[in-house]
Amino acid sequence: MPEKRYSEMSKYELQQEISRLNEKARKAEQMGMVNEFGVMERKAVMAKSYLLDPDDYQPGELYEIEGDPGSYFKIDYMNGVFAWGFRLNGDKAEEAIPISMLKK
Repeated sequence: MPEKRYSEMSKYELQQEISRLNEKARKAEQMGMVNEFGVMERKAVMAKSYLLDPDDYQPGELYEIEGDPGSYFKIDYMNGVFAWGFRLNGDKAEEAIPISMLKK
């Protein structure tokens, strides 16, 4: 059976998946598998985005970036669970950030 997409999972399934990914990330970190750790961490961030409501994030608003204190992201537009815009302290290049990385 093919794996379900995060967008097709129930809230409970997403929470189980996040726990599973966090555990895999923890094990990879303990074993010094930096790449594997990074992949599991990013997957968990994506899964968390599907537990949030994209309507809570508004274009034109500023949000602090989770895990990057003092860095702010300005949303230009939303596309699903991704906020498109730019980092205020960056090179102003457009990028997409999963909404779970944005602090209200």
